[in-house]
Amino acid sequence: MAHIPLRLRLDGDALVSNWRWLKQQSGAAACGAAVKADGYGLGAKEIVRRLAEAGCRDFFVATWAEAEALAPWSDGLSLSVLHGVAADDIEVPRWARPVLNTPEQAWRWRGRGPCDAMVDTGINRLGLSAEDVAAGMLDGLEIRTLMSHLASADEDVAANERQRAAFAGIAAEVAAERRSLANSAGLCLGPDYAFELTRPGLALYGGIPRREAEGNVRQVVHVEAQVVQRRRIEAGGGVGYNSTFVAEDACELAILNIGYADGYLRGFSGAGRARAAGGAWLPVVGRVSMDLTAVRVDAAPRVREGDWLELDYALPAAAAQSGLSQYELLTTLGSRFARRWC
Repeated sequence: MAHIPLRLRLDGDALVSNWRWLKQQSGAAACGAAVKADGYGLGAKEIVRRLAEAGCRDFFVATWAEAEALAPWSDGLSLSVLHGVAADDIEVPRWARPVLNTPEQAWRWRGRGPCDAMVDTGINRLGLSAEDVAAGMLDGLEIRTLMSHLASADEDVAANERQRAAFAGIAAEVAAERRSLANSAGLCLGPDYAFELTRPGLALYGGIPRREAEGNVRQVVHVEAQVVQRRRIEAGGGVGYNSTFVAEDACELAILNIGYADGYLRGFSGAGRARAAGGAWLPVVGRVSMDLTAVRVDAAPRVREGDWLELDYALPAAAAQSGLSQYELLTTLGSRFARRWC
């Protein structure tokens, strides 16, 4: 098997610890898990397995293809498909439920068994309107979970309470077994937002959606890359495309086997950092290219070709360095990484 010079070290204990804290924040409500986009890029099958063993029973994906990929691991679990059911999906298997978002989807699914439904309360993305509900679009459906989605739960804005109140009002008119509003950030807004089911995503994987999660959510993803070459440049030497870094003095570089093709994007140019085995932080210098990134290693004289360095990928810090959202940082990690759960 070919050697892979990139790896994601994925902390399974941290994943479960994060879910348990989110479950605690959910109070009496059940706590599910959003595992769309292949578990935010980390591997949905392993995430479902670990969280199911911890007690999680409700999982959410975006499409039927994602649901199909999880079929062998979904026995006894609740699996909801957030994008609903298109005309081409109408013969979907019954081990997952569509989340109905439009009047057309509601008519399409009528008489076909249990489903979930999404109502829009202000994000203007997916969901039936309050007027659709009042017109009876959901009447007669076997709705397991009625959902809505918060637009600005990561901020302290009046819109959060408006959406909560609107959802509670709509839900009072719909026959559904459970109600669900809160994502990771919504969970931090307090018990009024939990209803009967919460569905966190980002915080499961180490993201900090709001300050309340600081100190409670642990890092799950550790990005590691191998050194391709160690080299010395003299004063005045430029590094990378367009020489965006020019050495003022002679310095030592390690060229890492990682770049924007792997999801380590150009926003980290001159802003990211890596850590050597001894703990020294090594700054990224020059422009991140497709497959390679340079770090300055004067503080780590023992770093050699073939050594592994860990990129600083604690999500809040990496977001500040790169200008990317914590969601983007997770979901852009590429297929060239070996993913190893520990």
